[in-house]
Amino acid sequence: MGFLKQVSGRYRPSTARIHSGRLPGWGGLTVLVLLTTLLLAACGDAATAPAAGVTTSAAPSSGSNSATTAAAGTTAGAATTAAGAGAATTAAAFSGSFDGTIKFGAPLSLTGSLNNESKQTQEGYDLWMEAANAKGGIIAGGKHYKIDIKYYDDASKQDLSATLATKLITEDKVNFLLGPYGTASTNSMATIAEQNEIPMVEGNGAAESIFTQGRKYTFGVLSPGSKYLQGVIDMALAQTPKPQKVAILAANDSFSKEVGTGVKNYATSKGLNVVLYEEYPNAETNLTAQVTKAKALNPDILLNSGHYAEATAIIKASKELGLNPMAYGFSVGPSLPDWGTTLKNDGNYVLGGSQWTSAVTYKGDDVFGSSKNFFDMFVKKYNVEPAYQAADGAACGIAYQKAIEKAGSLDPKKVRDALAGLDVMTFYGQIKFDERGLNMFKPMVVEQWQDGKKTTVWPSEIASAKPQWPTPTWDKR
Repeated sequence: MGFLKQVSGRYRPSTARIHSGRLPGWGGLTVLVLLTTLLLAACGDAATAPAAGVTTSAAPSSGSNSATTAAAGTTAGAATTAAGAGAATTAAAFSGSFDGTIKFGAPLSLTGSLNNESKQTQEGYDLWMEAANAKGGIIAGGKHYKIDIKYYDDASKQDLSATLATKLITEDKVNFLLGPYGTASTNSMATIAEQNEIPMVEGNGAAESIFTQGRKYTFGVLSPGSKYLQGVIDMALAQTPKPQKVAILAANDSFSKEVGTGVKNYATSKGLNVVLYEEYPNAETNLTAQVTKAKALNPDILLNSGHYAEATAIIKASKELGLNPMAYGFSVGPSLPDWGTTLKNDGNYVLGGSQWTSAVTYKGDDVFGSSKNFFDMFVKKYNVEPAYQAADGAACGIAYQKAIEKAGSLDPKKVRDALAGLDVMTFYGQIKFDERGLNMFKPMVVEQWQDGKKTTVWPSEIASAKPQWPTPTWDKR
């Protein structure tokens, strides 16, 4: 089924190469014996057999790195496997041998309408895997386990996500599941996790509806959808001139509806007049009619709860139609690096709710340690700034790592229980789950594109720049 690229490996201590040439007499032999003794001491005893259900690592090729992202046009359902070697981290490399491998699996939208967001999610997963493996992997029961992640392409189709999750469990025998991208896919995959009693930690399914069905095996590290655009409202109300009217365009998928309804209620509670709440078909990119309707009401703030492709379409239509609010705010879109590439100067002044930015000052004892270190490591590896979706992905890995090490076991039920009781501070913020498996304890932040770059503008105490307010009209840019 499609192609499979797998590079898995066991870390071994580096050894000096003895170049050609004779070592003279007994002195040379003594040196050789001493070198051999030192190397054997460094290697230590042979690894003990891995626990049941854990695959044993094979030796990697030198310098092997993370899994390649599926290229455009890859057949839906094709698999790639991330390799657990060659991390580009600042930490001292682990020099021992792994005792086995913990296999994680994730269907991701490597093609289709959610490709941009899913790419960031995968890169976050991979960066965590490499950083953790460089420090000795996951330690459970006194054993070091290497992390491998297997991916399938769900082609941005929620039904396929569930099918591929089943395949990961029954055929690939993964130990644990990492979430897909998007609420719909996460919701369908959560059913599979529950049926098989295998935990899933996810960072990109934000709708609270995922967590209101009595499930015990699904955990979300991110703030819920209802909070996504609240920060934009708070920031706007702190500016001069103050806004009065808000228009909201929302896709009709469950995540976007939850974001839209949440910000509608929040804006009303803050005394703003919501003059329009308009839903459109999910993934629709011809939104001229909706923008025309908004323009007729002359809103001070235009908000969109949707996805990247829809967000860029709204900006293009707004420019074409001459819609000039004080501010644009989006749930998804501005956080992605492609925003500036696609829209160039037209993408400036736009606000976005974000789960994380490099400006937050969280510090933890995880493999990244701080937001700045995560940011630097991501840029070094991918040569682009991370979006919050990448941080979401890495945080999922951190949650698993902390829970498995706390449980001291790979038993799914013991790990589930450890996740349920988790309360840790990380580079991403606090990871703590309520009785539903939802993280209600981490706040959102607000970004704005200024002069072709993303910058954090809210909350004010962590902002790296002041908001540019109000947005100039299109003919004044």
